[in-house]
Amino acid sequence: MIESLSRGQDPQDIVAIFHASFHPTKGNVVDWSLKAHDDLNLDHLEFSALPSGLHLVEEDVVYFTKDGQHGVCIFRRRKTTESGHRGFRLSSLGILLAKSRRPRPFRHVKALKELIDTIYSRMQVSGILEPTEDDWEPARVFFEERKLRRSDLGGAGDWGGWSAELDGVYAEPIDSNPTLHLPHLLRILGPSSLTLYKHVLGRKRILFYTLPPVQVACILCQVAADLCYESQLDVNPDEIPTGRLKGKHKDPINVLGMVTLADLNRLEAESQTGRGWIACTTDAIFMEKPSYYDLIIDLTTLTCDKSSRPVFYSSKSTPLQPGSSHQPSHRLSTIRFAWSDVKLWNEIDRILRLDSENSSHHSCCGPSSSDASTKSKSITARTDAWQVYEDVCIICAGLWMGSWRGNSPMSYSTADGAENWGSVRLEGDDDLTVDGAYVRNVGMGIEGRPVDGGSTLGVSSATSKASRRASAVSWSSGRATVVGTLSANGKQRQGSTFAPPAVAAAGGDDHVSGHGTGREGDGHMKDGQLLTTMAILQTFHAHTLFQLSVLENLLAQQGISQSSSATPTSRSRDKDKDNTVQLTPKDILAFELGPLSGFDAKYLEWLVQEYAGNNVKVVVKRGWRDLLGAIFGYS
Repeated sequence: MIESLSRGQDPQDIVAIFHASFHPTKGNVVDWSLKAHDDLNLDHLEFSALPSGLHLVEEDVVYFTKDGQHGVCIFRRRKTTESGHRGFRLSSLGILLAKSRRPRPFRHVKALKELIDTIYSRMQVSGILEPTEDDWEPARVFFEERKLRRSDLGGAGDWGGWSAELDGVYAEPIDSNPTLHLPHLLRILGPSSLTLYKHVLGRKRILFYTLPPVQVACILCQVAADLCYESQLDVNPDEIPTGRLKGKHKDPINVLGMVTLADLNRLEAESQTGRGWIACTTDAIFMEKPSYYDLIIDLTTLTCDKSSRPVFYSSKSTPLQPGSSHQPSHRLSTIRFAWSDVKLWNEIDRILRLDSENSSHHSCCGPSSSDASTKSKSITARTDAWQVYEDVCIICAGLWMGSWRGNSPMSYSTADGAENWGSVRLEGDDDLTVDGAYVRNVGMGIEGRPVDGGSTLGVSSATSKASRRASAVSWSSGRATVVGTLSANGKQRQGSTFAPPAVAAAGGDDHVSGHGTGREGDGHMKDGQLLTTMAILQTFHAHTLFQLSVLENLLAQQGISQSSSATPTSRSRDKDKDNTVQLTPKDILAFELGPLSGFDAKYLEWLVQEYAGNNVKVVVKRGWRDLLGAIFGYS
């Protein structure tokens, strides 16, 4: 059905359009709206459309949800001399989309901006402060053109894999499609992005705290969910189980977008589902309400000179003290990435460095505009200290998880060849400095552009998108589901069941590097960012499937049936007995996690809860005998 919507055609998936404004005596109100059907409830949309603090900016874009339906609105601050308005009129024009598998409110943003500018410019010329019914005529035309007409949305809400999403009929400019901002998110968060990834895969409650403008935070919510979107989405929920481990939830983690204090009850209801959610807020009081989320990321600590990154806080329950009636039930604790994340981050960082030219288009990712000699000594010292700490992490992680135990023949870090994955590697792309033409696969951890069959280096830069869809991104079509499998002993990860695209890792082709000027340069930049995003998505997807394969093997060894694939009779029997998963340090190492990390152990509990059932408990053994056996290979 996805092919029914051609490129450039306006999607017909809107069920409501509304205008919200701030009234000096009534507060936030919805003063005009059109709905596809009368029973649609628009109550409280005015709070999502006008979150607190938005009066500090001239314009913004806000993404939100209402009763499971996604929406977006365009905010404008207009000057006025009216009494009671404090010099400004605050208002937003927004839409609400029909429910679908893959809502895409960002496809309407450009047209919404043009629409609101048209309405307000006509009012300004006429000298009218309050819009009349005639002023809403362009909005009525907009709504009729994009209003829901078919139950299948004409394919506007279908999911056809990342190929169709990023390079198919839904392909949008770089600044429009949220998923293409994935490299930007990783550059902002650094290694801590893997902490976010574990919370997303574990279906936890995640909140971004930001200051206005909020568009970036709303986009990051969607990007974070896309890290595990394909792994969590059950494409064919009614099909007969094929043995692949599946979670008990059929839909990916829920993206709520902007939330305010008016959404506290909704957050509690969403938390009861166990599906997990990702949201953002401008209300600082959420920092004092840790019981409503599991992870909060403070984006206000980010600086563009890279002297600081967003701070991660984990919500932890506090034991009740006798005689204390006003003790908070939860507290915030700073959380950082685990040492076991270093190997995966090495490969992600390698991909990002190969596309470093595109990072200059983001202020927080690109190089500083000032000369290196003018940098403050404090920033330089902090950067040097971080570099030393990172090197120590790399060496220790290599000793723990690479040199002292057998490695799999294919994984992410491929320095000196794929057979040495997991070995100690310091900075530098030493595995790229080879003589002659050298071609590597995306599955081996290096992104690049796809090449035609039989071609390795020096291919034409005018690679068609059809050929990219046929080769470079076929891994994400939903049919290639097995990237890594386990051998009988549960330790080895083998090659994928599909043929990933070949990419050039050397040579002078500027198609990926993003060089060029004008329209050609924009095309090169988009191709580079597209291919970088594809490679990163594949890396996370492969890592997810690998860990789920290890979990499936572990559950089978301990005689625990998966809840989602078991029969109703077996599920009722499993509910009556207390299933316990015993995790030794060697088992944790099989997941490529750290046996000494408390967060990694908690992460495995989340996976077991999602993929084995709520009645399954996890016991982690950390005795000295178990640790020595994991290090030296004793059974």
